[in-house]
Amino acid sequence: MITGLEAKTAEPDFWNDSAAAEKVMSELKGLRQRYEPWKSLNAAVEDLETLYELATEAGDEGESAGIESGLKDICARYEKQNLFEMMSGELDGSGCFLTVHSGAGGTEACDWAQMLYRMYLRWAERRGFSIEELDRLEAEGGVKSATCKIEGDYAFGYLKGETGVHRLVRISPFDSNSRRHTSFASVYLFPIIDDSIEVEIRPEDLRVDTYRAGGAGGQHVNKTDSAVRFTHLPTGIVVACQNERSQIKNRAVAMSMLKARLYEHYRQEREKENEKFHQEKKDISWGNQIRSYVFQPYTMVKDYRTKTEMGNIQAVMDGDIDLFIEDFLRASWSATAASPGKAR
Repeated sequence: MITGLEAKTAEPDFWNDSAAAEKVMSELKGLRQRYEPWKSLNAAVEDLETLYELATEAGDEGESAGIESGLKDICARYEKQNLFEMMSGELDGSGCFLTVHSGAGGTEACDWAQMLYRMYLRWAERRGFSIEELDRLEAEGGVKSATCKIEGDYAFGYLKGETGVHRLVRISPFDSNSRRHTSFASVYLFPIIDDSIEVEIRPEDLRVDTYRAGGAGGQHVNKTDSAVRFTHLPTGIVVACQNERSQIKNRAVAMSMLKARLYEHYRQEREKENEKFHQEKKDISWGNQIRSYVFQPYTMVKDYRTKTEMGNIQAVMDGDIDLFIEDFLRASWSATAASPGKAR
């Protein structure tokens, strides 16, 4: 596969169609990212085997520490690379849109939504991903909703399991009686799709609203009706963008978001139909509680799907959520492998 694409890039007229050429180069890059680490890992295993055989023949026990260290390094590299094999979905390698909505509960819930939103932004920053905020509806104490675009290799693959309801338990800083409160926020992830994937949107199915952008700062804010909201009437899906100064640019971004939401919506609908033929269904759809974050009377973050727990809640809120993400990927991979007839 790789050699075939490499041969294609050497053809004299390869760059005559720039769009097609960029698509091939992107595909080649993705294949190399998967192939070359395994090739390097295989070479490391062969080198370690040779070292072990030589040390055994020579009766040299002094090499044991080096062999053990090399084996640990190979195991760590294997675990890291194996995660990529668990992200083999059509769009797992792409970037994503992330939306957080506060649940019922007023100020307390809005504060929790803001905390959760910040957690994901910190996680993305740790990985060196680019982040662009597209829409933000502020409320007393935090945000009612916020949407951002996260671009980086496998951003969607990593974060797709974060979709669901997240529960917070803590002593409320907004309660003068210092009582314990429970709050909820919803998280939704959907992939960024490129122009090669067609999603039909009929004009009669779309309602377009324009309004003045809100939020802090900027001379353009609240000067013109630059913010755009699209409502897809058949599905009820709503997207909005107020990040750009120009209404035209906001329309383009909002349309990109809508296409991505619809693509994910129809994909999930197909999966639901397929799931009817399987008894053991792992439902991770919107509206189900997937994780709890407890600040009092003890500190604990627990994922209900994988039973993964972490006591250092401050680290989690600062974006240290890789343990939960990776355990979910492994659990999903195992469940898929154990279910006959399911495609990975």
